[in-house]
Amino acid sequence: MDATPKSSRIAGFHKLDIAGRIDSVARFAQLDAAEKAHLADTGNLPPELADHMIENVVGTLNIPVGIATNLRIDGCDRLVPMATEESSVVAAVCNAARQCYDSGGFTTSMSGMLMIAQVQLTGVSDPQHARLRILEREAEIRELCNACDPVLVRLGGGFRELEVRVIDTIAGPMVIVHLIVDTRDAMGANAVNTMAERLAPHLAQWTGATSRLRILSNLADRRVARARCTWKLADIGGESVRDGMLAAYHFAEADPYRAATHNKGIMNGISAVVLATGNDTRAVEAGAHAYAARKGRYGSLSTWEASADGDLVGVLEMPMAVGLIGGATRVHPTARLALKILGVDTAEQLARVIVAVGLAQNFSAMKALATSGIQKGHMALHAQNIAMMAGATGPEVDLLARVLVAKGSVRMDTAEAELAALRAATAGGT
Repeated sequence: MDATPKSSRIAGFHKLDIAGRIDSVARFAQLDAAEKAHLADTGNLPPELADHMIENVVGTLNIPVGIATNLRIDGCDRLVPMATEESSVVAAVCNAARQCYDSGGFTTSMSGMLMIAQVQLTGVSDPQHARLRILEREAEIRELCNACDPVLVRLGGGFRELEVRVIDTIAGPMVIVHLIVDTRDAMGANAVNTMAERLAPHLAQWTGATSRLRILSNLADRRVARARCTWKLADIGGESVRDGMLAAYHFAEADPYRAATHNKGIMNGISAVVLATGNDTRAVEAGAHAYAARKGRYGSLSTWEASADGDLVGVLEMPMAVGLIGGATRVHPTARLALKILGVDTAEQLARVIVAVGLAQNFSAMKALATSGIQKGHMALHAQNIAMMAGATGPEVDLLARVLVAKGSVRMDTAEAELAALRAATAGGT
């Protein structure tokens, strides 16, 4: 073992090329030649592109991309790419969509494509008076904002509305200005942040305040995507299954401990499509969980009911700030392919597809919980991961996974023992 003290202070690290950075990291972490080669293999993302997407690049992390089938959304059949490392997520969407396909699939809508930029003003002696002084300048504010992005305005977007709030904080009252902007087919962070920064000094001058934070809000409640769907009793297994699923929803709506996991299940599907299309998973996730707490306590993002005919009806409404232009959606070749497979032409269409996937994911998770339990299907797929972790290769993976599931013991120690037995039996038979 190298006893030389290590230092993370590597002068000029960011100026090195990828190979140079890998060499530097290899010396620090004592990586061997095979490990260095693994980092250098960037897969289907060209290294020069990766090097310009983030800082200090030394490699890429490939996440499997699966295709969700059976989805009929607003009368249109779609194949949906999903990027995720978690077993059973893609299969869950396929199964949920299959069970409602013949009854029409998913119906979606969108509240609009508006994003909010916030400007924080502090040190205002007369906040209510300042609020009105700002509102009186809405026409001037519109001109200042729209001048920041003439292309957006030409495409039909731009400044739409001004909102000014006075909030109480532990430091005293603050005046918070909301610029509400139609960002069209862009997620819009750069556009609205630019407008907020351009406007901030003017706001400070008009009110005598100090302008501080100038940034978008990820609680995009002016950009809510909605999906609804009906699952026929005959297609889901009857009244007992429906009632068990409704009980699961009622639990989630009443208890934040359950709601957190309930909503995580929704986000399994949401985040997988957001990631596959090169959009910002962290922004969408932050908006979703903030929206789930909008009533003053954290609850379910989805709503479930029984229809007059006794069928199961699901509804999902949540912020969906995604785009088709800007960021990785245009830069990353796999993201571009994912959008082509989806066949969407606008950011609104993409948002509506994503929320339908989230509702499908929620249906499958609740049905599993209400019937066989979440582990049965999940562990059957997870067994393949355990088999590979134990060292299985090729045909051994599926064979060993089936053995683990049959034994009801999807564990590493069992996998290692069974793999050894499998290989011994194979060697003995040759």
